[in-house]
Amino acid sequence: MPRYFTDEHEWIDVEGETATVGITDYAQEQLGDIVFVELPDVGAMVDKGGEAAVVESVKAASDVYAPITGEVTETNSGLEDEPALVNTSPEEEGWFFRLTISDTGELEGLMDDKAYKAFVDNL
Repeated sequence: MPRYFTDEHEWIDVEGETATVGITDYAQEQLGDIVFVELPDVGAMVDKGGEAAVVESVKAASDVYAPITGEVTETNSGLEDEPALVNTSPEEEGWFFRLTISDTGELEGLMDDKAYKAFVDNL
């Protein structure tokens, strides 16, 4: 399954018509200890680059943006009880939401793993 990254430090795994979205390990390190996550509603439409979720840490609150446009089909309810999953497993168990992809062409502007690592190294 291909994984893409945004310059806002979201990752997106694509499997057929479905995408899973979360924040990168780099992002969670910058935020510090995650204490609360606000997820989008199932059935909500999110637009590429638009606010989709909120993550709060002991340091700050930060928006999580939708890497692509689509309809939210599932949220990670485990984050409600254990928001620290974003710290301990940001790119696996700490995913935020899944959506149905509206336009696969929007994936073209995203970075692959190699490009994202280079991007982070230059920060």
